Amino acid sequence: MNKNCKYSREQLMNTINQVSFAVDDIKLYLDTHPDDEKALEFFKEKVMVRNEALKEYAAQYGPLTIDTGDDACSRQWDWVMQPWPWEGVC
Repeated sequence: MNKNCKYSREQLMNTINQVSFAVDDIKLYLDTHPDDEKALEFFKEKVMVRNEALKEYAAQYGPLTIDTGDDACSRQWDWVMQPWPWEGVC
């Protein structure tokens, strides 16, 4: 993720969803193929992209996970006042 560019909420959610799917999928593969170095590198790369996207989302819109709940860039508890996903956001 580019730190100088603000992504829309929808763009960040799409990135987070896509890369989270890839991370979950490759974890299942690595359960049965733990020695696959290419798969392990893919996993590490996608985890890094996911973490960056989660941090950027937290900084702009509030935390999605407990891991980004204490992000110093986020606006503390303002995130609870924002629309929830089931309220039609994204």
